Amino acid sequence: MSLQDKYREVTNLAEELQIADLQVREHGNVLYIDGTAKSALDKDKLWNAYNKIDPDFRSADMVLNIDVAEGVSREYTVEVGDSLSKIGKAYGVSWQDIYEANKDIITNPDLIQPGWKLKIPTV
Repeated sequence: MSLQDKYREVTNLAEELQIADLQVREHGNVLYIDGTAKSALDKDKLWNAYNKIDPDFRSADMVLNIDVAEGVSREYTVEVGDSLSKIGKAYGVSWQDIYEANKDIITNPDLIQPGWKLKIPTV
């Protein structure tokens, strides 16, 4: 089995996530996957897919070199009655992406407070 076959799930996911400047190449019995993810969440999804195939990354036969694009272009101040879903819908992003971008202040995505300044990730 070739390395590209072994890690097909990771490369397919990278394409599905629309990793920018995606490059997949094999050199010296190592598969290199390079590119830029739209968000840290997408990058984590790739690492999780890799870990499913090679638990604890012991094979050392793949290098996942994924950068994250500058992901914050706006800031939003939470108002009474807001939810992450409502804010996400207004900006065209998922509530999960907003949550991931603001884990430093949000401990529970169902409980946000008026006055909080949230980073809104780019789409």
